Amino acid sequence: MNLWEYVIIAVVLLIVLAAVLRATKKDAHIDLNKLVEYLGGKDNIIHTETNLSRFKVTLKDVSLANKEAIQKLGARGIVEIDNQLKIILGPESKQLKKYIDDLK
Repeated sequence: MNLWEYVIIAVVLLIVLAAVLRATKKDAHIDLNKLVEYLGGKDNIIHTETNLSRFKVTLKDVSLANKEAIQKLGARGIVEIDNQLKIILGPESKQLKKYIDDLK
């Protein structure tokens, strides 16, 4: 192979990488919308906190939360205590808190 073939391959790989990253960002935004929906909607959310990879949310009515659907979105674990859910999300927890704060 000559130099031009390597350059062409590198350019194609960069284009594919850019497309994948752009698609991932859009999917993350959609997941945040779904997660808010699965928590019973923005009006059901009273307070949010984050601690490292955990997202803690206080809800008006915890029975409106769809914990199974939240798990399917990628939560690694959910603990329910009274009207609070502690959801292990990983690094997305801070992004989710900011997203919910911006909705209110």
